Amino acid sequence: MIDHAGKTALITGGASGIGRALAVGLAARGATVLLADRDLAGAEQAAAEIGYGASAIACDLSDPTAPSTLIAAAFDRLGRVDLVCSNAGVSHNKRMLREPFDAVADTVFEVNMFAGLRLAQAYVPRLEAQGDRGRMMFTGSENSLSVPDAVKRFGLGVYAASKHGLLIMLEWLKVETEQKPIDLHVLLPGGVSTPLVSAGLPDISQIPPEMNIMSAERCAELALRGMDLGLFYIPTHAHIADDIRPRAEGLLHSLRALGLKDAEG
Repeated sequence: MIDHAGKTALITGGASGIGRALAVGLAARGATVLLADRDLAGAEQAAAEIGYGASAIACDLSDPTAPSTLIAAAFDRLGRVDLVCSNAGVSHNKRMLREPFDAVADTVFEVNMFAGLRLAQAYVPRLEAQGDRGRMMFTGSENSLSVPDAVKRFGLGVYAASKHGLLIMLEWLKVETEQKPIDLHVLLPGGVSTPLVSAGLPDISQIPPEMNIMSAERCAELALRGMDLGLFYIPTHAHIADDIRPRAEGLLHSLRALGLKDAEG
């Protein structure tokens, strides 16, 4: 088990949802947490409720310069940063044939995909300079892996693409940092009760029961357990395995149809 007692953690999107739940869970383990959010008042309120020396800082990750500034500020405030939870995210609902791919879509990619990698680019050199080892957990999505049956009617193409892009870049980052002082994890949540979900589905009756919505607290519990186990992929719902099967089966079918794999292979 990873001992977070006496450790420090920076959590983006920490004012609410999964980020706040992670902060609560880490603080309960003895960690000093810094909650970063564009909603500073919300982050300050969350930090006050958490206690244990938790604090808040304003950060808008739609600004490409914000991640490096945030890492520098976190080290200045905490002295060392043992864990970065790159959790901030924005949702977007628009069907592909109607998507203008405008500034809104750009923001989705900047926050959901690029911000986490920019954090890593700033964080790893600081670890190396201080002779410390750290870890990062990035919040992806079940949409990183598939088109989940439960959300097919919600027009999540751009959001899903940002999370899918995040996953493949993290897989490359994992390869490229094997000799670096960093451990990486990617949280892959299914449906979680968060403000992000509520924004996309303001009417709770629209949430399909097959999404198996779980609480942010349960999601955070699984995330921390995944880190304890040293897992790179940290899924939260059993149905994720079923949702990714059609892609694998479709590829296998195509390989056989093209004569590139025999029927028994």
